[in-house]
Order: sequence, then structure tokens, then C-alpha cells
Amino acid sequence: VSPPADLSKVLLRLLAAPNISSKERVVRTYDHEVQGNTVLKPLHGKYGGPNDAAVLKPLHDSWQGLTVSCGMNSRYGRIDPYWMAASSIDEAVRNNVAVGGRRISLLDNFVWGNPEKSGPLADLLEACEACYEFSKLFSTPFISGKDSLYNESPLGPVTPTLLITAIGIIPDLRKAVTLDFKRSGNPIYLVGKTYAELGGSEYYRLFNQVGRSAPKVNALKAKKAFDSVIKAMDSGFVRACHDISEGGLAIALSEMAISSDCGAEIDLRCVPSSMGSSPRDDFVLFSESNSRLLVEVARGKEKFFEKLMGADAGLIGKVSESECLSFSGLKSRKVLEI
Repeated sequence: VSPPADLSKVLLRLLAAPNISSKERVVRTYDHEVQGNTVLKPLHGKYGGPNDAAVLKPLHDSWQGLTVSCGMNSRYGRIDPYWMAASSIDEAVRNNVAVGGRRISLLDNFVWGNPEKSGPLADLLEACEACYEFSKLFSTPFISGKDSLYNESPLGPVTPTLLITAIGIIPDLRKAVTLDFKRSGNPIYLVGKTYAELGGSEYYRLFNQVGRSAPKVNALKAKKAFDSVIKAMDSGFVRACHDISEGGLAIALSEMAISSDCGAEIDLRCVPSSMGSSPRDDFVLFSESNSRLLVEVARGKEKFFEKLMGADAGLIGKVSESECLSFSGLKSRKVLEI
């Protein structure tokens, strides 16, 4: 894929993509406020931005809550079912962490082709191996699940797809964190590293490409970073948090801005990344590397947050008073303003 001339048009096309655009018309078809226990809802704020997880209050006499999130990356299954499964687990876990969840358990939902055929069976074996290995590494046991096999037509089997649901506990649901920017001037940190992993990405999909570099997961590094983010939340430093998944960094920042009355000023040179010998602005903006979170920190608490996170986080910009997203590129010139 050649670097596009107008990144603003690309961002708008991605925001309109079926896997990224608002799911309000789906969410509203079911009463997600049954029994009045939904504290943090799927759609958040006056503009209905997409929260990473829902928070429920199951007990009337306790402030302890349940956090429920999901992760699914079916397009990665066209490249590598093992890393597709690992990515789905990582996404479900980090979505849970983004609102303050911990002590996480998992459920699996497989949608697969005919396991009596060697291809789908081999893919299923790889996905199951990833489920076993990464649930152990993240210390997130599987407590239930379901499979739907034999999904085929004359055109062939469905893309190997795994939906992971994560259920966690938040000690005090009054301290649940949301995705919307809170205050202009607050610093924005990116937790985790960005790689040139765009295989199966929504960005490649715009150009009818699949690619071959499906995002991978370093579970030990991810778990350490997630634990540090939870400590920062418990310390009161975190004002907003959002995971980076479909569409990459630019989409995640857009969702944080859309959910609030603020914008952001971002410098792509400050993004912790390993892009190889030919780094590109579009790859940094739209890579879907796993284990990454955007964190808005209270101004004046930068040193405390950086000490807590260590090398796991990089200061990439700040919340702005304008309703504008502005990105300075790898060559210091402005590459996107919208």
C-alpha cells in the first residue's frame, strides 16, 4: 500500500467502516440497563462514545462491581489463527483493564469451518493452543465457552473466528475509568509499543488487502504494563483510558475526542515504536499492534505516572481545548488535522 496523499480522508473512511463505526443501532435493540445495574454503559457521554467495557453493580450492599468486555479479530484468522486467538485474548483483557477491571476470567466463542477437514482442524488446533498458552500467561482462566462448527458454504469455510469475553472485578465501581477526554492541558501517554503490524488491519481493508504481518502478543510485557496501569488508576492519576484496536492510534484518539468536548495535539515522533528501516506516518497512525492503551493523566502527576510505568509508556501529546485532532508526523511537519 502506497502512502496516501490525504490522511484525513483515510481517517474518515475508517471511522465509517462497519467494524469501527458506532454500534448504537445494535446496542439500542437490547435493553442493556435491565434491573438498573449498568453503571458504565456500552455507549458513553452525551455523544455516545464506545466504552471499552461495561461495569455492572450486582450487589445492592457493596460498591464492588463486575467489568465485562470483549475481543475479536477475525481478519487476523486469514493470516494466522494462533495469533488471531492471542490477539482476541489480549484485546478482551486490555478492554477490561481500561475501565479498572482485574482478577479477570475468560469465555470463548468459536465460529469455525468443518473440523473433519484437515485445514479447519489445523487452524482450530492452533487457536486452542494459543488459548491455553495465553490464558496461563495472563493468569486469566477460561470459565466457560461455546463453539459453532461446520460453518461452510459452496464458497468454502468461514474465516476462523474467535470471540473472547472477559469478566473482571472492580473493587470500587465509583472509580471506574471512561474513555472521554476530561480536561485541556492534561498529558496523553501511550502504553505499549507500536510495530509495523498491519496484516488483517482495517487500514489494509480499505485497499482490499489482507497482508501477512498479523499483530503478535508479548504476554509477559503486556501483563506487567496492564498491572501498572491498574496501580495508576488506584492512585488516582488516570483521568481517561482507551484501548487501541481496530483502526489503530488515530481511531482510538478520535473516539476519545468524539466522546468529549476536547481535541488533542499528538506528535508521532514520540510514539514508542519499532517500525524498521522505513517508518511511515500512516503505519504509526493505523497499526493495530496489541497490548496498547491511551491514558490521559492529571496534569502535574506526570512524574508519578512515569515512575510507576517505567519504560512501558511514552508521552505523545496533550488534550487540547479545541475540537480538533492534530498530528505532527515523523518528519515534524503536520500530517493530519481534522
